[in-house]
Amino acid sequence: MISRFLRFGRLAFVLACVIALCAGEAQAQDPRATAAQAAARSWLALTDAGDVKGSLKAGGKKFREALDAEAWDEALKKVRGPLGTVMSRAVLATKFQDTMPGGPSGEYALILFETNFSDMGTGHETVTLEREPDGAWRVIGYFIR
Repeated sequence: MISRFLRFGRLAFVLACVIALCAGEAQAQDPRATAAQAAARSWLALTDAGDVKGSLKAGGKKFREALDAEAWDEALKKVRGPLGTVMSRAVLATKFQDTMPGGPSGEYALILFETNFSDMGTGHETVTLEREPDGAWRVIGYFIR
């Protein structure tokens, strides 16, 4: 009788763990987060490659209005140059909000990455995206610390 109870207890524990993992997996698959993170990673790949024109073109309207190619090239060289190449990058957090300081209402995503650079070590990149009228997430801000 006791062994039957222990087997049932183990089975219940295993089922509870599976249910908890499935619930966590469902939360991790938020379609907005998936789409925003994919857009951020695509844009970051362009900046990692030093593709000034490509990353500027792939950026959102606000990003393109704030910088021309020359200013963006200068900023990339100044900020990213000393860091070295990207060794790894992982998402730490994704946050959504309806407003940005000093900006209009809209759909915004802030994605925090932990990034390992060859010359700097570990840093944190914050990529800010806006969901534009065509439904696509596009980068409007980038910050490294």
